[in-house]
Amino acid sequence: MTLPLKIEAPPPGDEIGAPRTIDLLQEFHSSGVAEVLDELDVELVGLKPVKQRIREIAALLVVERARKSFGLSHMAPTLHMSFTGNPGTGKTTLALRMANILHRLGYVRKGHLVSVTRDDLVGQYIGHTAPKTKEILKRAMGGVLFIDEAYYLYRPDNERDYGQEAIEILLQVMENNREDLVVILAGYADRMDRFFQSNPGFRSRIAHHIDFPDYGDGELLDIAEALLAEQNYRFDDEARKMMADYIARRRQQPHFANARSIRNTLDPARLRQANRLFSTANGPITAAELSTIVALDISASRVFLADECGSNP
Repeated sequence: MTLPLKIEAPPPGDEIGAPRTIDLLQEFHSSGVAEVLDELDVELVGLKPVKQRIREIAALLVVERARKSFGLSHMAPTLHMSFTGNPGTGKTTLALRMANILHRLGYVRKGHLVSVTRDDLVGQYIGHTAPKTKEILKRAMGGVLFIDEAYYLYRPDNERDYGQEAIEILLQVMENNREDLVVILAGYADRMDRFFQSNPGFRSRIAHHIDFPDYGDGELLDIAEALLAEQNYRFDDEARKMMADYIARRRQQPHFANARSIRNTLDPARLRQANRLFSTANGPITAAELSTIVALDISASRVFLADECGSNP
């Protein structure tokens, strides 16, 4: 990301005590935002357009903060967002990082993330929804409220549904408390589009729409290796090839959830490894053996059975 090094203050007398110049790059680094973005690059494989968009938003916020320090015309930017994409593409992880960025730049007081679904906001009987929604909003104030599968708030086919009440409260708070709360709505892209069409109040309050692409096969393999490395495991060469085959097959089956599906297959692989070691051990074993996943630990998955089309790992 390229940032101009300095911007000049307005003419003398416009703002008593205001600085004459600000080094934007220094502001960017001293805030700690650069560190958060670097961590994001390491933590999340791929997602280059998403990461670039977050860097652009961070640059905007640094500039807005600089303008405020000069006393230039300033209005708190609208920061409510929409994250769209399939499951397992990093939306919740990015929401956590976004809360950290906003806090470091002074746009939210606490920088925490409150993650909810419809069930946390909508009650089952009259008079139940408003207290539930307001309690969640109270917890989220000063941070970020992440609403996953937000389209489930709106169920026009059910006359007795109380989701509309939650929506009206959310819209009011998003407008009146935007300097103390950022709301991120998340879900499948097509369903979110229909949700926004049915609820134009939300669309008008969302400033940033970010789409999360599916991971490629190579990226999913990198994710698998990174997840194993976190627990001091590794694939041997044949297991790595087998995992690549697994990914190609698994993503063609129902309910594939990108990185989530990869994570879900590694625990069974470790279970198979443990049982393999017990069944074949006839003496002491090495740390390398305890840490290595072999092809058999992957190939025993039901994904490789020709007559199975389910999504079990």
